[in-house]
Amino acid sequence: MEYKLVGINELRKGDTILVDDQFICKIADIALSAPGKHGHAKARIEAIGLLDSKKRVFVMSAEDRAKIPIIEKRTAQVISIGGDKVQLMDMESYEVFETDIPEELKAKLVEGVQVTYSDMMGQKVIKSVK
Repeated sequence: MEYKLVGINELRKGDTILVDDQFICKIADIALSAPGKHGHAKARIEAIGLLDSKKRVFVMSAEDRAKIPIIEKRTAQVISIGGDKVQLMDMESYEVFETDIPEELKAKLVEGVQVTYSDMMGQKVIKSVK
């Protein structure tokens, strides 16, 4: 997975961060504390997983660097629908793959329609129907 390193003190609410090198999360809240007499400033970060919707809270030194994942947004065409799975073909590479159908898009997906999807850590997630 591709990522870039950014200082913790540069992160803002709504940014995407890689937690424990395996969970892609969106920052829900970040609070910076003042440095102590012999210590460094700390950052308390609350993040919500994009794939599993779990809340994660952790504390890091404000001088540390965080991994920011590079999420690719691409376009694909629906080839077939079967149960809770959909088969898609990428419009640039013509790669065919299968992924889960999000609950909110089940009624909108039909064969032949184009969708926008994100590739996050090898898992492809449909975001919207064009």
